[in-house]
Amino acid sequence: MSVPLSPQEVIRKRNAIFKHQSQKDRPVFPGDDAREFWVRAEDRTRETAKAYDKLGMAEYEAMEAFVRYLF
Repeated sequence: MSVPLSPQEVIRKRNAIFKHQSQKDRPVFPGDDAREFWVRAEDRTRETAKAYDKLGMAEYEAMEAFVRYLF
């Protein structure tokens, strides 16, 4: 499932991340990526939107993708 994000919603998401102390700075397990969490999150959602656009779907600023796990 994916949810398109407008430019204003991207800003709201960034502000929500800033409200969570655990996500504000470097992630606990950053791997090889030294960027701050909010930068990684914004880049990921923008890349998802670009991928959908390349498939011929509507163009959005960013797109949040979710996966449903079946138990």
